[in-house]
Amino acid sequence: MIVRRFLLWARTASAGDRAEALSALARSYLYSDLSPQDREDAETAFVAMLDDPSPIVRRALAECFANAAEAPRTVVLALASDQSEIAALVLARSPMLSDADLVDCAALGDAFAQTAIALRPRLSAAVSGALAEVADPQALVELLGNPGAEIARASLARILERCGEDGAVREALIARPDCPLDIRQAVAVAVARSLQDFVVGRGWLSPERSERVTREAREKTTVALSAGAAHEDARRLVVHLRETGQLTAAMLLRAVLSRAMPFVEAALADLTGLPPSRVARLAAEPHAPGFAALYARSGLPEGLRPAFVAALSAVREASLDGRAAGLALSRRMIERVLSACASLPPEEAGRLLVLLRRYEIEAAREEARERTEALADEAALDAAIGHVERGILAAIRARGFLAA
Repeated sequence: MIVRRFLLWARTASAGDRAEALSALARSYLYSDLSPQDREDAETAFVAMLDDPSPIVRRALAECFANAAEAPRTVVLALASDQSEIAALVLARSPMLSDADLVDCAALGDAFAQTAIALRPRLSAAVSGALAEVADPQALVELLGNPGAEIARASLARILERCGEDGAVREALIARPDCPLDIRQAVAVAVARSLQDFVVGRGWLSPERSERVTREAREKTTVALSAGAAHEDARRLVVHLRETGQLTAAMLLRAVLSRAMPFVEAALADLTGLPPSRVARLAAEPHAPGFAALYARSGLPEGLRPAFVAALSAVREASLDGRAAGLALSRRMIERVLSACASLPPEEAGRLLVLLRRYEIEAAREEARERTEALADEAALDAAIGHVERGILAAIRARGFLAA
């Protein structure tokens, strides 16, 4: 009887009045001690009002049930499929929606609805995976920035594959703390590719020179990313580099010259199929026959072996001297390798010496930057000290303790 009277009244009431009355009925349903029959009648009214032509009325119902764990599931599901502004209220918060419900809504909803799902306080890997497959870039940015979202590595890779050209998505991927090392490296490659296309399109560099600069920047970034990586992360990075054709002898030589030995050992282990512990022992004795066999098994160019031997010898001496490893190229080590390769036949040493000379220039420029920054810091400190001293002297003179 109550439901019939409510529905009859709703036929002539204004949209605002209907919304207000429906909100009151919803609050009574959630927070009042209604009889089973009254609750059933109220649910009937809620379902009937889902067909109300005014979005104001349906929005009022969604606002009441968005956070409610006791809301009628049928009503919540219907609201989740309503127009985006209404659906977003329950998609972002309702505890009544299962993972299957959210996956379905992500597939059928627009960017606004997908963003609401991405902002939920907790998201399972299944729902995140669904968003990774279909969501708009803006929704993916919100998903990646959501600390309560569990995102599988495969989903992160899929996001990069679908929307890697979007700068905001790339930034969100890099900012995510649990983003794997190989995905971070792939993001760096995507950034480098975008910059290369821009530079070539502007005519600032030739395609050939731009390709070389991009490749060397990519290799430098990859070696830097590998610093401090766990063994499994380094192994996955190496596999990714090999599968994408990026694991080159030049990159490995750069890694040795940068003293990034965990990365080098992971790469040699992947190329040879030997355990990393054994690779580490063989690489520690580069002049021994064992390393020669290891190098031959890796498939690296034989002409580069003297450079690797000299570089690994310098790494070993640096570790014995207690010098800390760095992330940048070591100019001292490059000079050592250049000396070791000076006696090679011209046909073998040509391209190697060109590569080492470029590394030497890069290391010299990096050292110059560091020295310039240090000198600038010293100058700033001297200026600050002088300013303080002048202030103290002025204060003393003001009190008549010291003649001007």
